Amino acid sequence: MQPPLVKIRPLAAERKLSRRLFEQLAEQIKGGRLAPGARLPTEQELTRAARVSRTVVREAVAALRAEGLVVTRQGVGAFVSAEPQRAPFRIDPERMQSLDEVLNVMELRLGVEIESAGLAAERASRAQVRAIAAALDAIDRAAAGGKTAVDEDLALHRAIAAATGNAEFPRFLQFIGRHLIPRRTVSGLPEQMGGRRAYLVLIQEEHRRIYQAIESHDPKAAREAMRRHLTRSLERYRKLADEQQKAA
Repeated sequence: MQPPLVKIRPLAAERKLSRRLFEQLAEQIKGGRLAPGARLPTEQELTRAARVSRTVVREAVAALRAEGLVVTRQGVGAFVSAEPQRAPFRIDPERMQSLDEVLNVMELRLGVEIESAGLAAERASRAQVRAIAAALDAIDRAAAGGKTAVDEDLALHRAIAAATGNAEFPRFLQFIGRHLIPRRTVSGLPEQMGGRRAYLVLIQEEHRRIYQAIESHDPKAAREAMRRHLTRSLERYRKLADEQQKAA
C-alpha cells in the first residue's frame, strides 16, 4: 500500500530542524491529511523532502511517538496512531520560553498543590514532616551559598506531595519537572526584589508558613498558606510580564 502524499517543505536552519519537521508532520496528522493507520513516508523520503539528515528525521519521528501521534513497527515503518487526537498530555519544554507559558503552568499548579498541602497536613507521618523540614533547611543552605536553590525548591514541593500519601501527587510534580520552579526559565524578578538572597528570604517565609501548618496538622491553614505562596508567585511574575511587555 502506497503512503499518502505528504507535503514537506525544505527546512532552514534558524530553528532546531527536528522540531520543525515534527511540527509539520504533527500538523498534517492532526489536520487529517495523514489519517489514522496511514504509514508515514519512509526515512529516506522524509530526508529528501525536508533536505535534512537521517538523524533529524529520526528525532522528529521519536517526538511524534512520544506525543502519541504515531506508532512504529520494527522493520515496517511509522504509522499514525488510531486516535491521534487523544495524545497524552505533556508540557513541551520547547514552548516554555515565555512568561505567558510559565504563568499557565503556575495556574495549573494552584489546583494541585493547594490540595497537596491540605492532604499533607491531614496525613503526614513524623518522618514525612522531618523530610519537609530537611528540604527547607536545604534551601537555606543553598541560598547562603549564593545558589538559585531551584533543585532544593523542587525537593520541598515534592516532599509535601509525598506526604499526601497519594502517589499521584509526587508523580504529577515529577511530570511537570523543572517547569514547577520557573526561576531558570525567566530572569529579572530576583533582581527587581533586591537580589537573589532577598528573593529567597521572601520565598522561604512563605515556605515556612506552609511547613508550620503541615507540622501542626492544620489542613485549612496549609491550604491557605500554599494558596498564598502560589498566588503571590503568580502576581510577581505577572507584574514582571507586564513590565517586559511595556518595555518591548
